[in-house]
Amino acid sequence: MIASSASRLLTSSSAAKATTSRLFCCSTAVRSFASTLLSNNPSLLCTSNNKIQRFDGNRNNRSYTTHSQLPEEHQMIYDMCRKFADEELAPNAEHWDKKHEFPTDVVTQLAELGLMGINVDPDNGGAGLDALAYAIAMEEISRGCASVGVIMSAHNSLYLAPIDKFGNDAQKEQWVTPYTTPNDDGELMVGCFGLSEAGNGSDAGAASTTATLSDDGSEYVLNGTKAWITNAYESSAAVVFATTDKSLKHKGISAFIVPMKDVEGFSLGAKEDKLGIRASSTANLIMDNVRIPKENLLGEPGQGFKIAMTTLDGGRIGVAGQALGIAAASIDCAARYSLERKAFDEPIANFQLIQLKLSKMQTKLDSARLLTWRAAQLKDAGEKFTREAAMAKLAASEAATYCAHQAIQVLGGMGYVSDMPAERHYRDARITEIYEGTSEVQHLVIAGDIIKEYKNK
Repeated sequence: MIASSASRLLTSSSAAKATTSRLFCCSTAVRSFASTLLSNNPSLLCTSNNKIQRFDGNRNNRSYTTHSQLPEEHQMIYDMCRKFADEELAPNAEHWDKKHEFPTDVVTQLAELGLMGINVDPDNGGAGLDALAYAIAMEEISRGCASVGVIMSAHNSLYLAPIDKFGNDAQKEQWVTPYTTPNDDGELMVGCFGLSEAGNGSDAGAASTTATLSDDGSEYVLNGTKAWITNAYESSAAVVFATTDKSLKHKGISAFIVPMKDVEGFSLGAKEDKLGIRASSTANLIMDNVRIPKENLLGEPGQGFKIAMTTLDGGRIGVAGQALGIAAASIDCAARYSLERKAFDEPIANFQLIQLKLSKMQTKLDSARLLTWRAAQLKDAGEKFTREAAMAKLAASEAATYCAHQAIQVLGGMGYVSDMPAERHYRDARITEIYEGTSEVQHLVIAGDIIKEYKNK
């Protein structure tokens, strides 16, 4: 937990002021904001590499339901990400979407803020924050741009998290630390997650990609294709799941860390032309006799399915956060427009049917946020959270689609054209009900857990 292992505590000393002045090197506005925030809250901490890190203080075990109740360090993350989204993301989201342009500079700035390794231990270059902080950050970043949100989510939840949890010290040093902080040239290495295949869809245990141990036992040889891979074109490495023993079915799947740059036999498919989240790249990972060291096995042989399912549980909190951000952006767009647009000589916000839409939108958003925060806090407490993460992802993704749909209705014709962000929110929202487990799969996870609970009574 955040309270358990702080690094340095900021004080009013000149050294602390110097550290504060270096914090958040993404824009003058954000630097100024961070400086003011830290001067008013000397107990908040940062480090010389400009990343927010763990808070030194006593956290009780209460549950948080509103932003005003959050501990100081979580409010700091919320304020920072909200300001960054408003100033750096929202003004550029339309351009990135239309050009299908990966926002390299902004992703590097996220790393400088500690958000591209937000849950990774500081010993491995991360910020060491908890799942609740991650959910809060994901919502605010995605409110500014859902594409940036998914880039951040896939990197943190799907690439870094399984290596951080199941990897050994050598693997973390090679495949985690360089992926949390920009290098000396200011470039950030990004990672991705190779589970899905064209033929298996929601059946994660039916992997046709194979990994065979070489004759001398020093390497694994991978063959197969992974589909729908977020961050594919920008990634330097991937966590890939492959069958090592077909006779064991899902228990014969293993996880591997696969380098992606200048590797013989490794290639990428064409970039997918997607409905939404168009600033992120999506493509196939194609492996034709790709040889990797035996040491790149993640966890134990046959542990791949467990690693995948554990990873997806945590990842669903991230996707829920992304969906909350899209829903919040849709409400913001609709509410502002309703106050400006006049019909019959008065703002349409005065009409009860518009008010009904706004009321339903906000209720769905707040309900989904409570489920998301509950799942995050259960994870942070070390408790089982599979059902709760599925419920959060299900509710938040459906809230995003609903709010985006209703925002277009409020805007009318203006909601259907790209002059306003409502249509982009609508396109971005749709994927949240599909990736990291479709809504139908979430229902199966939830129902299965309920049935198991009652069988054991």
